[in-house]
Amino acid sequence: MKRTLKAFIRKEFAQALRDPRMKLILFVMPMIQMAVFGLALSSEIRNIKLAAVYSPGDVAAAGLTRRFISSGWFVPADPGRARDPSGLIVSGKADAVLVFPVEGFARAAARGRGMVQLLVDATSVTRARSVEAYARNIFAAHAAADAGLEASSPPFGFDVRIIYNPEMESPMFMVPGVMGMIVCLVTIILTSMSLTRERETGTFETIVSAPLENHEILLGKTIPYVVLGLANAALVIAAGFLLFGVPVKGQLWQLFVASLAFVITTVAIGTLISTISKNQQQAMMGGFIFLFPAVLMSGIMYPVENMPVLLKPAVYLNPLYYFTSLLRNIMLKGGDPAAFISNLSALFLMAVSAASLAYARFRQTLD
Repeated sequence: MKRTLKAFIRKEFAQALRDPRMKLILFVMPMIQMAVFGLALSSEIRNIKLAAVYSPGDVAAAGLTRRFISSGWFVPADPGRARDPSGLIVSGKADAVLVFPVEGFARAAARGRGMVQLLVDATSVTRARSVEAYARNIFAAHAAADAGLEASSPPFGFDVRIIYNPEMESPMFMVPGVMGMIVCLVTIILTSMSLTRERETGTFETIVSAPLENHEILLGKTIPYVVLGLANAALVIAAGFLLFGVPVKGQLWQLFVASLAFVITTVAIGTLISTISKNQQQAMMGGFIFLFPAVLMSGIMYPVENMPVLLKPAVYLNPLYYFTSLLRNIMLKGGDPAAFISNLSALFLMAVSAASLAYARFRQTLD
């Protein structure tokens, strides 16, 4: 190998590894991500929030409910004061609801009317199929244990009602999540490279020397990306409706407010990344370092409920998780007010926090 080529290769290695931030990105972050994702990502369906509606003192219904919980697949939901089975699923308090006969499960079964209904939230198709399969196995085992019969012939009826996606079509579940992922990708990448591009082209000094306050400069750099992000959100929502038939059962103003809160949050995060990075390469790498775990830990592809307790804070600090929940709730469930307000409040707090950090970091950069 020529001496000149060897020197050139050494120079490239030195240039790539000179910055401590690049060393962190190249060697430390992959190990952290591998450890986190290896623990967090699981396609197994567990921790299904189950509620049961039955008359007070119905011992048979309570016993069957306990069998569901003790199976390890279900966890008890907290219904609060709500008694409406559909309302429990609309609000997100339960993923499935057992509805027992009003006269009592044992008494109804003795009269040949022991029909138990299971309501299943099918906004997640994979989860709904697993819930139905788990429930049928538990019902069969309960019948065999109590009646001494074969597991295939239970002495009572069992009816599964799939709601919000009765045909259990995958696009109904995947498309709202992909919408959020696309908007997040566009806003984070574009915004994270905005300030670093000005530095590399030498126009940043011109902007700073203009008769503008610091917050005016920052607003001038971010407002266009907020508008572009909203336009992108409207485009992907329209594409989901026209191309894949995903309904919009909620109000359009709810979609606009949710999209606005999410876009402001991601633009603020992208601006924060831009103030930390020295060049466009670092900004792009920083954007993808944020995007990769944000997408995988948002509930778009893997159930969030399966993740270990120690990793749950990372999920609850992820704006894409709340936006995906908002889209699915508004488009498929009609926009339950409680779920809308709770998820929107989380996005609002994240937007304020990210914008404050970005502004503080921007002032330090100017100083």
